[in-house]
Amino acid sequence: MTCITGETGAGKSILMGGLGLVLGKRADMSILKDDKKKCVIEASFLIDNYNLQSFFEAFGLDYEAETFLRREIIPTGKSRAFINDTPVNLDILSRLSEVLIDVHSQSENQSLFKNEYQFLVLDAIAGNQDTLKEYKNKLSEYQNIQKDYDHIKKLNEEAAKVQDYNQFLYDELTSEKLTPDMLIPLEEEIDQLSNVEAIQQYLSKSIHLIEEEQVGLLTQFSSLNSLLNEAVSKSKNLSIFHERTNSLSIELRDILDDLISKQETLESNPALLEILSNRWDKIQNLFQKHQVDNIQDLIQVRDNLEKKLEETRDLEQKINVIEGRLAESKELLDGLSKQLHQNRREASPKLCDQMEQIISKMGMQNAKFRIDLTSVDYFLSNGKEQIDFLFSANLGSDFKPIKKVASGGEMSRIMLSIKAILSRFKHLPSIVFDEIDTGVSGPVSNEIANIMAYMSENMQVFTITHLPQVAAKGKQHFLVYKEVRGNTTMTKLRELNQEERIKELAQMLSGEELTRTALDHAKQLLN
Repeated sequence: MTCITGETGAGKSILMGGLGLVLGKRADMSILKDDKKKCVIEASFLIDNYNLQSFFEAFGLDYEAETFLRREIIPTGKSRAFINDTPVNLDILSRLSEVLIDVHSQSENQSLFKNEYQFLVLDAIAGNQDTLKEYKNKLSEYQNIQKDYDHIKKLNEEAAKVQDYNQFLYDELTSEKLTPDMLIPLEEEIDQLSNVEAIQQYLSKSIHLIEEEQVGLLTQFSSLNSLLNEAVSKSKNLSIFHERTNSLSIELRDILDDLISKQETLESNPALLEILSNRWDKIQNLFQKHQVDNIQDLIQVRDNLEKKLEETRDLEQKINVIEGRLAESKELLDGLSKQLHQNRREASPKLCDQMEQIISKMGMQNAKFRIDLTSVDYFLSNGKEQIDFLFSANLGSDFKPIKKVASGGEMSRIMLSIKAILSRFKHLPSIVFDEIDTGVSGPVSNEIANIMAYMSENMQVFTITHLPQVAAKGKQHFLVYKEVRGNTTMTKLRELNQEERIKELAQMLSGEELTRTALDHAKQLLN
C-alpha cells in the first residue's frame, strides 16, 4: 500500500493526469506546462500474474515480464503510444491498461451501474469463472453457427425465388434430349420432307438416264466394255481399263438399285414434317432465350441449371443439419445458463450480507442491498438473465437501483466495499484510490484505512488521501509539494522516511503548527 499526500493545490492531479495519458486517454495540450517541448510519460508493470501472453501474441507485441507503456506528445499536438517500444494505437493501449490498473474515484464509480461489472462481482463470489468461461466459448460457437444458418437460409430463400423458374427452364431443355450432333441430321430430314416431290422427279430422271434402252448409261457402259474387251485381246496392257470400266458398271448397277429403293420408300409425310419443323423452331427459340448460338452452349446452359437445382437441394439439407447443430448448442447453453443462475442466486444474499457488514463500519449502518436477476428468452454475454443491484440507504426505504438513490459519497464507499470483497476472490489489477475518502472522518476514516490495508495484502494499492488515518496505513508514503525556483513553480514528489512521515501526519492532524499532541498522535497512528 502506497499513500500519496500533499496540500490542496500541491499538484496531485499532475500524477493522475500523467497516469491517464499513459493508460490511453486522449491528450490535451492545455495540461502541459511547456507545450513547446515533447512530453514523455512512461510506466512499468510486472505482468507475470495477468495471463496476457495471448493478448501480446494477438497484436504482435513482445511479451516481457516487466512491460513498459510509453506515451509521447509532441508540440504539434500529436501523440504516439508504445508497448515495449512497439508503436500501438490508443485502443490497444487502453485495452491493455484496463487489466493492469484501476483508477477508483468518485467520477469512476459509474462502472457499478453497468451490467457487465455487476455480473463480474457476483460471479466472482459465486465461483462462476469456469462455468462462465465455458458459456462464453459455447456462446461464440452458437453465434457462429447462427451466422452460418442465417447465411445459408438467405441463400436458400433467394434460390427458392427462382427455383420454380429454373426447374421449368431445365425441364424444357431436358425434354429436347439435346446432343452435340443433333442439328445436322434434323435439318437434313426437314429439307428432305419439305422437297419430296422434287426429289422424286430427280430420282426418276436419274433412274431413266441409267437404264434407258437405247442411250442409257448401262447400255453405254456395256458397249464400252465390249470395245475394251476387244482391245485387251490385242494387247494385255489394256486389261486395266477393262477392269475399271467393269467396276464402274457394277457400281452403276448398285446405284440404280439404291435409287429405285429410295424412290420406293420416299413419300410425303406432312405430320412428321410439322413435328420436326416445330422441334427445329423450338431449338432456335431456345438459342434466342438463352442467348447462345450453338447446341453445345445450350447443353452447357442445361447443365448449369441442373447444378443450381442440386445446390438448392444441398442448401435445404445443410439447413437441416445446421438446425440440428443449433438445437444442440442451444440446449447446452440453456444448461450452462441455468447453472450460472443457480450459483448466482445462492451467492446473491452472501454478497449483500458482506457488503452490508463492510458498509455499516463506514457509517452506513442501515444500508441494505438486494440483487435482482431477471430471466430473458435470449442469450446474453453472461447468460440468459439481466442483473440489477438495488440499494436502500435508510430503514423503511424502498429498494431502488443504486444509480438512482446513492449519493457520490455513498457510491465511493459501496464501490470500496465491493472491491474489498472482490480482492478475496479475484486477482485484481493495481488500484488507485483518488481521494475517495473526501468528506469522512473519525471511525469511518479508520475503517476505510483498514479496508485499503486489507486489500493491499493481495494486490497493489495506491491511495491519494487527505486523511492521516489512511496515510498511516501505507507501507510507503510519498509527499507531493511545490517548490519555487526563481519565477518558476515546480511540483515535486518524494518518498518520506519515518521521521518525515510523523511530521506529515502531524500536520495533517493539526495543520501548520506541529504540536506535541499531534506528533504523539501521529506516532500512535504509525504504530
